[in-house]
Amino acid sequence: MYKSDFISAIANRTLKKDAEVKVIVEAAFDILREQLQAGEPVNIANFGTFECRERAATTARNPRTGESVEVPAKRAPAFKPAKALKDAVNKQES
Repeated sequence: MYKSDFISAIANRTLKKDAEVKVIVEAAFDILREQLQAGEPVNIANFGTFECRERAATTARNPRTGESVEVPAKRAPAFKPAKALKDAVNKQES
């Protein structure tokens, strides 16, 4: 599912126009991005937690040349699903 499909699905469920939903979805993504940039986790109940994790600097090897390359430390976004989401995804149809 692409973002445009996601927006259309929300619009169909809420009986709103795609343009209205697009503004809301974009605002939600902007807020999520801003919180992660600030180092703050975003916890959405029964869905999961978005957070930034620190990655240490490492030495990697270029597979083509065999040359060692220094990979700098960085922050990476991560998502930890809530138990309710895991259970919903793994629910067996009876």
